[in-house]
Amino acid sequence: MNAIFKASYDPASDTQYTDPYIDIDEWRDREGIRCRYVHGGFRGTDARFSFFMPEPEHYEGRFFHFVAPMQNHEDASDPLRGLMDRITFALTHGAYFVETNMGFTTPFASFPDPTMMYRESACAAEFSRKVAAEMYGPHRPYGYVYGGSGGGYKAIACVQNTATWDGAVPYIIGTPTSIPNTQTIRSHGKRVLRHCLDSINDALEPGGSGDPYRGLNDEEAGFLHEITDFGFPLRAWSLNDLLDDGSLPVVRPLVDSDDASYFNDFWTKPGYLGYDPNGSAARDRIRYDTRVVRVHVPGRDTEGIDTHDTGANSSFERMNGTNGMDSKPWIELESLPGGDPYVYFATLKVTSGASEGFEVPLESHDGNVVTLGPGFGITDMAERLAAIRPGDTVRIDNSDYIAIQTYHRHQVPRPGQDAPKQWDVFRDEHGEPLYPRRRKNYGPGFAQSGCGSLQNGRFNGRMIVCLSQMDESAFPAQADWYVNKVREWAGDEFDDRFRVYVTDHAIHDDGEEVLDDTRLVTYLGTLYQALLDLAAWVERGVEPNSSTRYVIDGGQMLTPADPNERKGLQPTVTLLADGLEAVHARVGEPVRLVAEARVPHGTGKVVTVAWNFGEGEGYGERGAFAEIGDDGERGVAETEHVYDRPGTYFPVVRVAANRRGDPDDRFGQILNLCRARVTVDA
Repeated sequence: MNAIFKASYDPASDTQYTDPYIDIDEWRDREGIRCRYVHGGFRGTDARFSFFMPEPEHYEGRFFHFVAPMQNHEDASDPLRGLMDRITFALTHGAYFVETNMGFTTPFASFPDPTMMYRESACAAEFSRKVAAEMYGPHRPYGYVYGGSGGGYKAIACVQNTATWDGAVPYIIGTPTSIPNTQTIRSHGKRVLRHCLDSINDALEPGGSGDPYRGLNDEEAGFLHEITDFGFPLRAWSLNDLLDDGSLPVVRPLVDSDDASYFNDFWTKPGYLGYDPNGSAARDRIRYDTRVVRVHVPGRDTEGIDTHDTGANSSFERMNGTNGMDSKPWIELESLPGGDPYVYFATLKVTSGASEGFEVPLESHDGNVVTLGPGFGITDMAERLAAIRPGDTVRIDNSDYIAIQTYHRHQVPRPGQDAPKQWDVFRDEHGEPLYPRRRKNYGPGFAQSGCGSLQNGRFNGRMIVCLSQMDESAFPAQADWYVNKVREWAGDEFDDRFRVYVTDHAIHDDGEEVLDDTRLVTYLGTLYQALLDLAAWVERGVEPNSSTRYVIDGGQMLTPADPNERKGLQPTVTLLADGLEAVHARVGEPVRLVAEARVPHGTGKVVTVAWNFGEGEGYGERGAFAEIGDDGERGVAETEHVYDRPGTYFPVVRVAANRRGDPDDRFGQILNLCRARVTVDA
């Protein structure tokens, strides 16, 4: 079988983006690197683009084109520094950098024609080739498009519909049925499991029972099975206190406006969780009237906000009502419901006074003080809060937010609709939905409106997909659906067209700093290496390392422990404390920690190791491995530590590998970590 691709769109025939212009053309210094900055757009449109181009002696005939989760600004990457500096990465690796606003000057604008996103991107990329030919001499630059989360949808759409780019690196990708369903089920889990997460997480730690269901009641265990089988990574629950509900506040208003009857049906009709008077939804429901005692309106953040943020987990936060505040606003109330009131994203509505009718979400409470949530789309939050006075009445109601948390149960794909097999958790033995199906499945519409097309597995050139094994938003097991779509199309050419690399101990966010560095690593090193490997594959025929091997078992993506069985790019690492994964020690008694790191054959060398003893001290300085073997592909490091107080500790080792064995290659460090348990007795 041949993987035949025919582009449905040719930018040369576009009738909208036909008249490019340049309004800024200047030389700049960036991180000590001289580069040419070109800014412009297409006349008669809102489309804007920017190119950062290296000096001729540093140019190798390619460009990297970044597409953000949310379109908005062509210079969004310019302020980034450190490991997130995509522009410097391109300039130091023989490439110029392309970014556009994808045709829109306002984030979250309505999309009369979502194909604008890949069409404008393609026209800008083709124009960049003309600029490059004028600067470097006649040639056709190779082009590679990449993006994560919503940008992953967009990167796939770019190579699925056009032949402009020679390859793509979509990362942390969703499917046409991901939105809003992976967000709603996670939010439901945060509510239903909030009293048993310590038990679940302890079971999964080194030395734990290995049974996360032990001690759970029937409702908790049933839901944990449901969300696990649907693909949420079990180990990601360890980050529950650090994770919010992602983009759910962004997509919920779309459901509110198009399926408003759902919120009443949820509480009044059989087949919906809210109909059960003894269920968790009814127990957690709040409809409560009270009065304001005082209001705290924070001052302004003098550093301002990044209105062009392109992060996988943060791009949508540009529209939060609390942006620009130097702390979180709060309201003290006369009273709250007793017990354990579930106020997370409940709506507080002012029912009297100057701000009557104003609604704002809640985030948490401490006694009778409620902290307010981000307030997506609220543009005058500070002013409205300042108008609230002591004695004003308010109503707290979480009915709609509890209802949206199980919307996925009523979004089971219809017969003939291609979707991940994880949806079977919501079907009976005859393939029929377990719950009432709403009149419309919203996932495909959300996906298409964000990128202009639905994934079909076909694309121009070559592709490397990067996934995170603990991705809490784009469940990695569901991404296997897209891998199989490519396999169906490519057939015998699959290995000549496609790779997938999985980073363990990584979540959705693509930042340099992680939420918890004792549990997580950034996957940016893997992403950058994938871009370089893609370029070498396309330009010189250098085959990249084999795809990461995995199996999908009960909704979970599982990978081998042996790096040469696991494949991919990431090193594997083990950590033993006195020879065990979990050990008991006494106060003042040395604990010997031994780590072994290995890289898949042919992917580089282990280079550095860092220790964190779990006492809140952070990591020490990076060091070298004490023992190196297998031509740098294996390293052993050890240390001793004495704990001076009783308690349970989780020492961590973090290791780095690099393709060339260079510990100072900023963009080429591929990380992993391992934990052990040390129980210290008096």
